[in-house]
Amino acid sequence: MKSPGSAVHRRLTLASSVLGAVIVALDGTVLIVAQPTLQRDLHASFAEVQWTSTGYLIAVAGLLVFAGRLGDRYGHQVVFAVGILGFGATSAGIGLAPGIGWVIALRVAQGVFGALLQPATLGMLRAAYPPDRLGMPIALRTSAIGLAAAAGPLVVGALVTHLGWRAVFFLNVVPALVMGALALAVRGPARDRAPAAGRLDLPGACLLAVALVGLVQTLVEIPEAGWTAATVLGLVVVAAAGAAFVRHERRTASPLVPSDVLGSAAIGAALGILVAASASMLGALFVGSYFLQETLGLDPLQTSLRALPAAVMMVLGAPLSAVLLRRFGARRTTVAGVGVLTLGVIVLSRIDEASTAVPIGTGFLLLGAGFATVMVTATAVVVRHASAESAGVAGVAGGLQQTAMNVGPTLGVATAATLMTLTSGVAMGPPLTALAAVSAIGVPLALRLPGRAGVVTADQGLPGDASPLRTRP
Repeated sequence: MKSPGSAVHRRLTLASSVLGAVIVALDGTVLIVAQPTLQRDLHASFAEVQWTSTGYLIAVAGLLVFAGRLGDRYGHQVVFAVGILGFGATSAGIGLAPGIGWVIALRVAQGVFGALLQPATLGMLRAAYPPDRLGMPIALRTSAIGLAAAAGPLVVGALVTHLGWRAVFFLNVVPALVMGALALAVRGPARDRAPAAGRLDLPGACLLAVALVGLVQTLVEIPEAGWTAATVLGLVVVAAAGAAFVRHERRTASPLVPSDVLGSAAIGAALGILVAASASMLGALFVGSYFLQETLGLDPLQTSLRALPAAVMMVLGAPLSAVLLRRFGARRTTVAGVGVLTLGVIVLSRIDEASTAVPIGTGFLLLGAGFATVMVTATAVVVRHASAESAGVAGVAGGLQQTAMNVGPTLGVATAATLMTLTSGVAMGPPLTALAAVSAIGVPLALRLPGRAGVVTADQGLPGDASPLRTRP
């Protein structure tokens, strides 16, 4: 039986995980809404303003997995506290920044703290909850992200309009400081810190960072610069660094990503699904936003209301997905989610100037429902199976999941933007057809996930537990 203290800690852990995810989600909304005003106020160029996003994304992408390993070694709660306190402090610094150079530098620093924060939110959940109860906490975390996506533009837009762009960066400072202080003050469970052995794999971390930074930078440049010698060279560097990373990981005694995780079919399939789903989801939102404003002539608020069903279904669909996951297993639930997501992209691809609000809302509704299902199930597979196959890699699992969720949207937006430049005006058909194909890749990948018989049960225990290993018949 769990002690009251452990129950209190689980509730605090869930609150911290949810708040951390919401703060990161709101941060992206803040920047999107505040960029035009920020650019005018600081007399910055468009390229400089874009680097406030690119610099953050590069810092996050390069450090997520290594940050997860730090959590496995030193405790996810400690790493979470450092990440969220640093994130709040840099947010305050951005709000006080005197020029665009300071904003860019602080955004890069914020990316470093964001990389510490994001995998720790999943690592803490894995340490606090038994395997068969992970689905619902992950679902609540996903719902909170959907709620932030729905309410964020409205709240941030009002703050920018009435108080200016600096005010919105102070929005998460107090919650971040409070949660960081609580995380340092409240002692976590002993299993939050795995029995780490060996040294930190710094060469592996550097090789992976080069590969991911090169990939993100190349994907960001392709829509604007096209296929130039620089972008092709960037992909060559990515391939070389990626191959060197895999070779190094297989030979080193203390790999950044253990070999049984790196070679796991279930984990690899789940990460691939997350990349494909997030690419199609964010790519479709990118194309849809441009189409609604540039072709249908809607203003930003009207556009947000048209896309609102997607965020609502993320809020409502995530808890339902956790129930479906427990009942039907990861394989069937994920196949259904990918199917709904792909159908939503296809529905939106048929939208034209004569379309009413009903088909547009239907497309976004299917998009949100499918994405929520895929995100909950695939994330649960990554976190559960990584921790089951190698003791003390919950943070690495969280880092891998967050890396997929950062690379996927970048890939989706780059694909959509590149295809949009090949057509006159803003046409939904070509880019969304391509994104539907990307989403459909998730179906064969989902067939490699465990079925209901492979669901981890409460009596299966955690790595290092004395309880016997059993699976549900």
